[in-house]
Amino acid sequence: MTLAQSDAILTWTEPDPVPLRGTLIVLPGRGESPGVYERFGRRLATDAYRVHVVQAPTDDPGRTRDQVDGLLATADPERPVVLVGSDAGAAYAAHLAATAPAPFAALVLAGLPVSAAAAPARSWDEELDARSSCPTHRARITQAGVRRAELFTDLPAEWFDPATPARITVPVLGVHGRADTISPIGNARAWYARVPRAELIGIAGAPHDALNDQTHRTVAASIVLFLERLRAGAPIAVAEAL
Repeated sequence: MTLAQSDAILTWTEPDPVPLRGTLIVLPGRGESPGVYERFGRRLATDAYRVHVVQAPTDDPGRTRDQVDGLLATADPERPVVLVGSDAGAAYAAHLAATAPAPFAALVLAGLPVSAAAAPARSWDEELDARSSCPTHRARITQAGVRRAELFTDLPAEWFDPATPARITVPVLGVHGRADTISPIGNARAWYARVPRAELIGIAGAPHDALNDQTHRTVAASIVLFLERLRAGAPIAVAEAL
């Protein structure tokens, strides 16, 4: 398993000689650098999924789109390619899936905001609590992983067309903290109910960054199970595990 870096894209590759099982393109959330997803990338790469983390779409949506398109163009066409988004990255991934032909097999959306309006601004300590309760992850983002207070900035209104959920034609896995105060799970539940093929997993006690909280192993395992069913062509029905 190796890490590569190119033009602000971080990549974790499957361990040699294990055959590639699929490709994940991760879109970070507000204020996040690709390095925030190192632990996630390493864990999924161990299961033979190549993980690319691009620039956060709130930094420069055009550049993020170019990076995603470039990765899609070079991905193994025989293996599924899945967009994974967290926070604003999840909203942007859903927007892309609803507004353009989907050259990817599925979406994984974590901490999805369902409104362009941001939550009220908070102190850094309160922002940490809203993001994650994991001591390791809190230390990482405190040192260099995020730009403070950007979590409380509004998102582009065009990412939140009410018709978006119904227009998504690929399977969707939602991962959402049940203690998320940035995007309450009740609001997210209503959004996922309008997606033709969606599952929503509620993570007990988890705040907004469901991919990087103390339950990150459980979340990663749930994502791998979803990916394996996707590879096998198993039906993905509307389900909610809360």
